[in-house]
Amino acid sequence: MDPVSLPRLVDDLLTSAHAAGSGRAAHTIDGDSHHTLRQTVIALVAGRVLAEHQGPGEATLQVLRGHVTLVENGTGTVGREGDVLVIPNARHELSAQQDSAVLLTVCVDVGR
Repeated sequence: MDPVSLPRLVDDLLTSAHAAGSGRAAHTIDGDSHHTLRQTVIALVAGRVLAEHQGPGEATLQVLRGHVTLVENGTGTVGREGDVLVIPNARHELSAQQDSAVLLTVCVDVGR
């Protein structure tokens, strides 16, 4: 696999997010339904929210750019560039206070 330039990928995804009606864009760097580890870069335009959804199991978010808030049960955890947040294995949402990009790392059970 060729190296991935995260700064370039973030720039490209933020450009795509601005053009998308949803205000978001994503690209999976590594992993698919046959892998235990998956890494996906998600870009969100300022003011946009990934609506409440169930936690994926063991997972973290590394804030690559911007300022985000991870909310679970009404309690928010702020993440800024360089921060790593542990995603709860519960319902939560993610909002962007600035144009932002995060690296989502998920460990899933694929039946092994």
